[in-house]
Amino acid sequence: MTSTDRSIAPQTGVVTGTWRTPFLIIGFGCLISLMSFGPRSSLGFFLTPMSTDNHWGRDVFAFALALQNLLWGIGQPLAGAIADRFGTVRVFCAGALMFAAGLALSAHATSAPVLDISAGALIGFGLSGTSFMMIVATFGKLLPPEYRMIAFGFGTAAASFGQFIYSPLSVMLIDSYGWHQTLMIFAVSMLAVLPLSMALATPKADGTKEASQQSLRQALSEAFAQRSYVMLVIGFFTCGFQLAFITVHLPAYLVDRGLSAQVGGWTLATIGLFNIVGSLTYGWLCNFVPKRYLLSFNYFVRAVAIFAFISFPVTPFSAIAFAVVMGLVWLSVVPPTNGIIAVMFGTRWLGTLAGFAFLSHQIGGFLGAWLGGIVYDRFGSYDPVWYLSIALGIFSALINMPIVEKPVSRAVAVPA
Repeated sequence: MTSTDRSIAPQTGVVTGTWRTPFLIIGFGCLISLMSFGPRSSLGFFLTPMSTDNHWGRDVFAFALALQNLLWGIGQPLAGAIADRFGTVRVFCAGALMFAAGLALSAHATSAPVLDISAGALIGFGLSGTSFMMIVATFGKLLPPEYRMIAFGFGTAAASFGQFIYSPLSVMLIDSYGWHQTLMIFAVSMLAVLPLSMALATPKADGTKEASQQSLRQALSEAFAQRSYVMLVIGFFTCGFQLAFITVHLPAYLVDRGLSAQVGGWTLATIGLFNIVGSLTYGWLCNFVPKRYLLSFNYFVRAVAIFAFISFPVTPFSAIAFAVVMGLVWLSVVPPTNGIIAVMFGTRWLGTLAGFAFLSHQIGGFLGAWLGGIVYDRFGSYDPVWYLSIALGIFSALINMPIVEKPVSRAVAVPA
């Protein structure tokens, strides 16, 4: 056992009082969450300049980001399983290096295949190892129960603060230096994740105890046999669909309605700012309100907000008002979703099980980003995708209501 591992209690995985205090772990984790989600959430601002310079239709850029969402989702349970088995540091470091390489290669992409490899595959898999989902799972392992739910909220809120910072920053940097140099700046900034990840180290699984612990295959079989987990996974699809569509296409949608790119920047920034409030509030409410009710309320509010936004003329005021409401319910589903998984199955395979839920989220994200480009190029309007987002919001509001929030029943192991 290394010196890093000694700071972890062997049975619970909870930090036991070394230099890695709960506040330091939360702080460093939030910085990683901010630095990974910030560049990713601002990629929509590169759609117009990259498409114009390379003579692409919007479907080319949209497919690359759709692929990014899909591969992020596919990579998330794999990254979670590796972190659960071998510790988190190597996952964070590998993810940061792939993310940086993807941003740098995107800056020199002149063809659709190169964009798919860079903005799609490399950034997608990079996000699997550095995003708020990995941060939240790590918090679940390192922090005592009394810190977990509020830490889940902070980890998610930090991602939104990254969106708040990077959205106007992206517009400013693109205007001042061009989109190529902006992507290179973001690539270099991702390297800061490497030293920060040392504070979030979790120990490797103890091979001598594997026989007495639940295996990965057993954990997956148990989870997917539970109706509540399956409904949670299905409902999470809607979150990804709505978020990816809005993140990628809202800036262009606002420009199409006669607003400036700066309004789009401040709209996404406002979403990020108010999701800080929403994520922290949801993390706190999870200690007092059934988490399934919070999820249902979230999806219903989204459906109503989208319907109101597209039903009235689009102005700077309506765009910001929409951003305020959507921000409050943007990533605030993450704390109750991970909280339900932790309640049902514990934290041993939290990274993996949360990763499979996030795979559903990212399949939705793939479709949301890609369909936005396809529908716009074919019909010259985003309206069909907006209405589909409303229908999915209502569906997820209903499907989360019957979820049962209690530990699964397991047979007690009997010594031979």
